[in-house]
Amino acid sequence: MSVAKDFEPPRDVIFPPGDVESNEPPLETYLHLQQMLLLIKCLDWWWRGHNDFFAAGNLSIYYSPRQRKSEDFRGPDFFVVLDTERRPRDSWVVWQEDGKYPNLIIELLSKSTAATDKGLKKQIYQDIFRTPEYFWFDPKNLEFAGFILLGGTYQPIEPNPQGLLWSQQLSLYLGVHENQLRYFNAEGQLMPTPEEIAQWEAEHAQQERQRTERLAAKLRELGINPDTI
Repeated sequence: MSVAKDFEPPRDVIFPPGDVESNEPPLETYLHLQQMLLLIKCLDWWWRGHNDFFAAGNLSIYYSPRQRKSEDFRGPDFFVVLDTERRPRDSWVVWQEDGKYPNLIIELLSKSTAATDKGLKKQIYQDIFRTPEYFWFDPKNLEFAGFILLGGTYQPIEPNPQGLLWSQQLSLYLGVHENQLRYFNAEGQLMPTPEEIAQWEAEHAQQERQRTERLAAKLRELGINPDTI
């Protein structure tokens, strides 16, 4: 007996809309997705001992003065809120978060979004969000720029000799490395990803094993049993 084909919901049942949490469209390309995930996981890793921030991507920020989720929302590709509880959220609702807006926003440019990211969104982040720092990056052509809010207006962040842009909010540099936007420490050194750290540790352990094996072989040549030392 087929039930699903003939199923009709009772007329008095009202289903909630399916987009009440996040209204953001999918990211433009695989490169955009990978870049967003890279920014999130690296910051989560380096700040793993902190419980006072929230970092997310492609998540709606609701800021309606009438406290309605049906209007006035934006969804940055990546944003960070400081001095807040570190916990999962389905969206960022300003009036439910002590009125906090993001401290830093990064938009990932594409042909279809670049004009809005550089125009309307930049204006909203400057005039309404009052977000202290705003960056944009194009994963395809590697265009990269950053702005800091000074006197109520975004001013360009000047790059250091390495071409890195300093973020006061993160106390880290941002810069392009091997076609990706990455974090760098205050000395300009690349902050490794969790995968890069795991690879380094594995290579280091392998080198230590090889060194131990070479030493044991040398001792045996000298007639010494390394297992008795």
